[in-house]
Amino acid sequence: MQLGMIGLGRMGGNIVRRLMRGGHKCVVFDHNPAPGAELAKDGASPARDLADFVGQLEKPRAVWVMLPAGAPTEQTVEQLSMLLEAGDVVIDGGNSFYQDDIRRAARLKTKNLHYVDCGTSGGIWGNERGYCMMIGGEKDIVDRLDPIFRTLAPGPGTVPATPGREEAADRAAQGYVHCGPVGSGHFVKMIHNGIEYGMMQSYAEGFDILRHVADETVPPDRRFDLNLPDIAEVWRRGSVIQSWLLDLTATALNQNPDLSNYSGYVEDSGEGRWTIMAAIEESVPADVLSASLFARFRSRDKDSFANKMLSAMRHGFGGHLEPKKPG
Repeated sequence: MQLGMIGLGRMGGNIVRRLMRGGHKCVVFDHNPAPGAELAKDGASPARDLADFVGQLEKPRAVWVMLPAGAPTEQTVEQLSMLLEAGDVVIDGGNSFYQDDIRRAARLKTKNLHYVDCGTSGGIWGNERGYCMMIGGEKDIVDRLDPIFRTLAPGPGTVPATPGREEAADRAAQGYVHCGPVGSGHFVKMIHNGIEYGMMQSYAEGFDILRHVADETVPPDRRFDLNLPDIAEVWRRGSVIQSWLLDLTATALNQNPDLSNYSGYVEDSGEGRWTIMAAIEESVPADVLSASLFARFRSRDKDSFANKMLSAMRHGFGGHLEPKKPG
């Protein structure tokens, strides 16, 4: 098939590379012409602007937008709506808020344009490993785009078949799934990322406890000088908590056991907040996921007002004095 890709960052560019290796043709556009010129060496067709981009695509057009959620995606979809024609499809592969998808799809429908939301997981490794995709949209449109999704998906790989799901044609077993109508794909990806927050926080706290068991505050007979890279490595092999996140953790610890090359300031990209909003709307308890989000907030302000308030209350009810800061 032919696909147009807008946004040629780490994921957008690699999606194009994987598609072209699979025999698909790609027209590409980015406000920075450099990545388009680089992809042209591999066979992509770069466009000068959005009008040129749309003009190079065959009808019915399929346009994948891989831009940051919010204004960049909103503005691009709006511009596309004025250039595309009836029957064309816009795919949002970024991390948009699912309610924005529903609104955009309704607006595009008035022009007989189709909208597909595709939650895409795989990061910078997707070019080699493939992308896990959670897709929302009209069934016939998703089916029409299936060759694109199937090429991008990781396939079954070495993951054993789940009992009762041995069918090779099973999309989910290939690493992509049509979740339902517009918005459902990004909703599922949103919850995926909320879970990711909790898993990352669990690993971070566990390794922090392992690290501090060597502290002088621990009684000598219970003090251990543990090799964290070795522990991460052994947990990767057969333990019940093995995962790709643990693989990444093991790599980071092996490169620098003290992780001194990181500041400890942890950003959040939005999906964690939206997951908690959904949990509140549904009255579903989400203790771990909400705590992991708040932990990221705390990481950005070590001398936070909340911590000062805790000290004030501890002093107020128990006379506890703050310890002197090290150094």
